[in-house]
Amino acid sequence: MRSSKMAVTPENTSRGTPSDDLAASAAEGMLGPNPFVGLRPRDILATAQQIGAQALRQPALVAEQEAALARELIAVLSGSAECQPPPGDKRFGDPAWQDNTWYRMTLQGYMAWRDALNGFVARSALDPKSKERAQFVMSLFTDALAPTNTLLGNPAALKKIVESGGASLLGGFKNFMMDLLKNQGMPEQVDRTAFEVGKNLAMSPGAVVFRNEVLELIQYAPATEQVYGRPQLIVPPQINKFYVFDLSEGKSIVNYLVKNEFQVFVVSWRNPTAVQRDWDMDTYVTALIEAIAAVRDITGSDDVNLHGACSGAMTISALLGHLASRGDKTVNAATLMVAVLDNTEQSQLGLFATPEAIAAAKQNSTARGVLAGEEMGRVFAWLRPNDLVWSYWVNNYLLGKTPPAFDILYWNNDTTRLPAKLHGQLLDIFTGNLFCKPHALTVLDTPIDLSEVTCDKYVVAGITDHITPWKGVYNSARTFGGNTRFVLSSSGHIQSLINPPGNPKAKFFVNPDPALPASADAWLAAAQPEKDSWWNNWRDWLATRSGERRAAPASPGNERYASVAQAPGTYVMEA
Repeated sequence: MRSSKMAVTPENTSRGTPSDDLAASAAEGMLGPNPFVGLRPRDILATAQQIGAQALRQPALVAEQEAALARELIAVLSGSAECQPPPGDKRFGDPAWQDNTWYRMTLQGYMAWRDALNGFVARSALDPKSKERAQFVMSLFTDALAPTNTLLGNPAALKKIVESGGASLLGGFKNFMMDLLKNQGMPEQVDRTAFEVGKNLAMSPGAVVFRNEVLELIQYAPATEQVYGRPQLIVPPQINKFYVFDLSEGKSIVNYLVKNEFQVFVVSWRNPTAVQRDWDMDTYVTALIEAIAAVRDITGSDDVNLHGACSGAMTISALLGHLASRGDKTVNAATLMVAVLDNTEQSQLGLFATPEAIAAAKQNSTARGVLAGEEMGRVFAWLRPNDLVWSYWVNNYLLGKTPPAFDILYWNNDTTRLPAKLHGQLLDIFTGNLFCKPHALTVLDTPIDLSEVTCDKYVVAGITDHITPWKGVYNSARTFGGNTRFVLSSSGHIQSLINPPGNPKAKFFVNPDPALPASADAWLAAAQPEKDSWWNNWRDWLATRSGERRAAPASPGNERYASVAQAPGTYVMEA
């Protein structure tokens, strides 16, 4: 049975294996504000045409780059070339790329050709924004034509054929046909048979104690005799299922909090269909208000601590702004994880966010009623093709291996949908930077101003995060009023969130000055590094804002809010 299989992760497999590297690289791009705009072929083609036009207009530059490429190729043939892949490029990790003369020349020739094309774009007369798009499109082209993506050009694949007696070829062909039939031609990223929600994922014991049309509210069973009186309510992104907060053993934020004496509740959003096409931000905020009322009634607490990641953090920010406009103090403190509200720091996701592309994205979701999770996943894969497409092309087809069994990748492929109306609102918020403009965004008929949100806040960013750039997260933190602790993890996007204690390589930065200076660089210059995960720092911050300890509840819910299902609930199971 599937449930009997072990949840294989980089922490419980042999360190440094190709499967570990494959999964870890792919995981770094998960959970972002998935490409709400999309990546239209016509925009890629238009950018390619711009590059071609530059070649016609600047023949002298083309000649210079051709001459430079010729010199490099001569150096490759003579054995004096020094061009090497950039650090961290795992495609050329096989020793044959350095030890074998033919492969070494192939590698150096490929790098010289790629550098010549990139050099042309960098020196072209395109404006800065167009140049960024051109660099991206050029990388799509050069990455696709890497020798490692071919059988003869991949020494590891050739060795595998010999070692397996040709079985890897048969396995690769089988994988290719299965992906063609069942995955719309995209290489599968994860061994889906290795996981089952409720069996080896989302395993923390608890119960659904409240359900409305939009969400289920899960209360987790205490693991200690005493608990803090003020409860914690976690709000996941609408674009992913909630159990990113309750992954396999050792990587569960829920389990970590419960073991540290906190009362933990989590929202599990319903996966909408076209029937729910009119759900918008007001719909989700209203559902959260109902969930908070249930949490307060069950725990007897006057208020709650609220925590969210990505679009979940955007939703709780909308809620906080609404509550502040009414003078409502039912949220005592809030945590925002890897979430950008201030869009002035442009990420890769915004490269093709032209007015035409945004209008087309709205029209597409309106016609369908939803924005499909599978569609978002495919677009995101092509934003990072080496990690999310070509690495799996090599693993699944050239090497004939099954995809890795990695919990985060399984979760990321367990996709959800966005209602069309919410999708359109998120696009408007993204393009208009509405959270950062006082009273530009209206929530439940109240124009909001985040500077009026004065409850204590804990904001987490990742220094190598290219999905939600850390400076954008920092600027978002400064949008709020009151006291805010900003914490900068040394990791990227998903590793900043799923960051359990005990990793000797982990560290984070905190600034002892509680004030947030105007410049993110100024904050970092005065920040101090701390070893290990930010989770422990967050635990201590939460403990001082969670009230006095009291006896842990003996059972979930109460008379008004009785248990209706065991965790992880029913909404998470809906496809």
